[in-house]
Amino acid sequence: MRYLLRRLGFYLITAWAAITINFLIPRLMPGDPVDLMVARMNGQIDPDAIESMKKSFGLTGGSIWSQYWDYLGNLLHGELGRSITFYPTHVSSVIGGALPWTIGLVGIATVISYLIGTSLGVVAAWRRGTWLDSILPTTTFLQAVPYFWVALALVMVFGVSLSWLPVSGAYSLDVTTGFNGAFVGSVLYHAILPAITIVVASIADRVMGMRNVMVTTLGEDYVTMAEAKGLTSRRVMWRYAARNAILPNITSFSLSLGFVVGGSVLTEIVFSYPGVGSVLLKAVENEDFPLMQGIFLIISLAVLAANLLADIAYVALDPRTRQEA
Repeated sequence: MRYLLRRLGFYLITAWAAITINFLIPRLMPGDPVDLMVARMNGQIDPDAIESMKKSFGLTGGSIWSQYWDYLGNLLHGELGRSITFYPTHVSSVIGGALPWTIGLVGIATVISYLIGTSLGVVAAWRRGTWLDSILPTTTFLQAVPYFWVALALVMVFGVSLSWLPVSGAYSLDVTTGFNGAFVGSVLYHAILPAITIVVASIADRVMGMRNVMVTTLGEDYVTMAEAKGLTSRRVMWRYAARNAILPNITSFSLSLGFVVGGSVLTEIVFSYPGVGSVLLKAVENEDFPLMQGIFLIISLAVLAANLLADIAYVALDPRTRQEA
């Protein structure tokens, strides 16, 4: 328990640092959204209108310290401000509208990638020296391929050439939105290509990481002892070797889950998917400080929460962690 309390204290301090940096970064950037709008209109805006826009966006609010304390106070009340891109919609509403799409697509694809990649890594290490080693060059190639390249290749083959799958959007416009069979089927149908993109582009890390650690673990004395006791190969592989080798993969998986909230930006852009990644791109393009701050804050807290869950998993799986505590 003391170990978890120390980790919780560390994450609370890290969360405060992340919130502070999240507050500072947009304000250290040159320019503001009003200057951007004035530039787009070639300066043909009345000075009184410019001042009115700055007041409405909260860009004339005193010193940096007063803005910081106001920012912390608003956070405590769950107030993230209004989006400039989607004005006058609240930032929380914009993020709340995009978050389910990202969690549904990227979250499920990440879990599938982890389960398949980890299992392949375990089997490839256990049966090293067989034909399974032939998958290693393929995984090494996939490890070097960027997400957007995989997405474009899938769009070209399955969307354009074969016309089997849709290449953009989250659902068909001719179905009624809501919890009904037609809408759910359309959502799943449109999610196939983006999900395959994420799985294919991320599975190589899981396979290579798990295989390398598993090979090292198979040389440990307790694995040799288990084999000498006559235990079945399946039990030695999963209960003795894989259980210990999986610990580093849990850290990698927890970080991946944390970044799920940020979405796979390039994948969402290629497929015009209405997730957090697409919203973040629009916020950056329009210098939408409140929306950028809100998204970065959610991503930071999600990563910290995922790491805390990984620590809890470590305590449950590794008795040495409990002894150190």
